[in-house]
Amino acid sequence: MDGREGRLKDSIRLRLSLWLALAIAAASIAAGAISYGGAFDEANELQDDVLRQVSALVRAQPALAARGARTLASAAADADPESRLVVQFVPGPAGTGALVLPEPLAPGLQTLRVGRGTYRVFVASLADGRRLAVAQDTQVRDEIARDAAWRAVLPLLLLAPLLLLIVAVLVGRAFAPVVRLAGEVHARSDRELHALEARRLPTEILPFVDAINRLLAKVERAMQAQRRFVADAAHELRSPMTALSLQAERLEAAGMSAPARERLGALRQSIERARRLLDQLLGLARAQGGGVDAAAAVSVAAVFRLVLEDMLPLAQARRIDIGIDEACEAWVQGAEFDLVAIVRNLVDNAVRYGGEGARVDLRVREVQEGWVAIEVDDDGAGVAPAERERLLDPFYRVLGSGETGSGLGLSIVAAVVERLGGRIELRDSERFGHGLLVRVLLPRAPAGVR
Repeated sequence: MDGREGRLKDSIRLRLSLWLALAIAAASIAAGAISYGGAFDEANELQDDVLRQVSALVRAQPALAARGARTLASAAADADPESRLVVQFVPGPAGTGALVLPEPLAPGLQTLRVGRGTYRVFVASLADGRRLAVAQDTQVRDEIARDAAWRAVLPLLLLAPLLLLIVAVLVGRAFAPVVRLAGEVHARSDRELHALEARRLPTEILPFVDAINRLLAKVERAMQAQRRFVADAAHELRSPMTALSLQAERLEAAGMSAPARERLGALRQSIERARRLLDQLLGLARAQGGGVDAAAAVSVAAVFRLVLEDMLPLAQARRIDIGIDEACEAWVQGAEFDLVAIVRNLVDNAVRYGGEGARVDLRVREVQEGWVAIEVDDDGAGVAPAERERLLDPFYRVLGSGETGSGLGLSIVAAVVERLGGRIELRDSERFGHGLLVRVLLPRAPAGVR
């Protein structure tokens, strides 16, 4: 059984709908059977009353009684066969086509076998002592009774499917708040830990919502403590790292042997990597804990120029051709340091991992209504599709690149982009045919805040 079948089997909504459907079907069948039987018996009783009434009419009309053995069928040969009744004296005169009723006959209603047929017969005594029989074929009676019974049951049969549909709709409406709540929780990011809205929820769901809200509060406190610890630890470590860097610079000015100077160079590189890691940890903490200023807007072109000024020395040292591919202006909603963090880390990754003599292009354009695309495209070795998703994880680095780093650059980008309400895409470079294209989609700033 796959996951979907298991979820359907464990669905309260589905099980409730099925049980209600079975209950309605069983009740409909029972009610239909009872209604059919009751209508059938009532139709037969009505036909018995007709026999009694015809007998009373004949007894009240001496002229009719004087005609002797004569059937209503012969008197109205063109009448509907279902309305045919036989009225005769008992015993009937020979040669008149009367029914040959067995003797003796008791007064009242009875069912008799006559020839090849079965008749329902009402026998009554006249004032002159003769007996009168009014008979009706039971097949005709049963057909009339069945028609009446089906007409009584038919509305119930037609309403049962409609009732099942109404039950399904009502169950769906009853579970709509639960579905809406699940959709709200699913749509949240890992930083949206505010309490769930408890209004307009069924009373049975409120304890579950309260438990979730308490859990969200605990998770938020734990995440805030973790962010504070990372930020405080990184901040506290910056001072000793700065002191170590200064001591290394002073030590370099002192006279020392070539092996000692070589080891000092390695030490300074390690100190620089540690300082860069601390700076990125602080940047990650700010990215995860900051808010979005809805009234702020920043120019992407201005950020491009600022980042290129800072990254140009590193790009020139690696003989990398870096520049803005298309001159286009766009404004995104947010703070300038957020956008600088995004572009700087993307460009830094492209420059460091693109390889010697690579090309890095920066582009910005409005891709659709309300969205701005920022793209950093390089013609380096690229990244395998299986590893692209993991590039956004903290401290993850592609093996075999030969570059030193902390693996936090794209994590900072992903955190800032998510906080700004955007998304990030990693794909093969379409322009160069190889390399990596990183596309960041951010909300466009309204014209009124530029």
